[in-house]
Amino acid sequence: MARTRLVGINHVALEVGDIEEALAFYERIFELELRGRMRGAAFIDMGDQFIALMEGPGQPPDRARHFGLVVDDKETTRRALEDAGAEIVPGRGLDFRDPWGNNVQVVQYDEVQFTKPERILRGMGLELGKTEKALAELREKGLDGAG
Repeated sequence: MARTRLVGINHVALEVGDIEEALAFYERIFELELRGRMRGAAFIDMGDQFIALMEGPGQPPDRARHFGLVVDDKETTRRALEDAGAEIVPGRGLDFRDPWGNNVQVVQYDEVQFTKPERILRGMGLELGKTEKALAELREKGLDGAG
């Protein structure tokens, strides 16, 4: 039986208590471009992907469940999180909880295998490279564009 291939993530939906408060919180940390809104929801662009903020009652925080965001500068993100009074989770990386208990892991673009095509990066106004370790991961999977 044929199976479909996972190609990427179109969006992630986060449950928040209040859309306006959530937009204000995330805007203190990241440059936001609003993709659109509808009753009880706001959509934040990330180039060719987006985050959906959905108003809802929320669930108790879960320590293991999380999603990862890729940023251009992790240390700038850390400072913005500190300035915003966000709960930064102790550990090796940069993880935080938003006011509604969503667990978010932050990774820097040049350090991970996640890659956007040059044309998408240009459209986002970014010029980003990769560390040798990240390039090696891509080469091992045949995803470096060579050949």
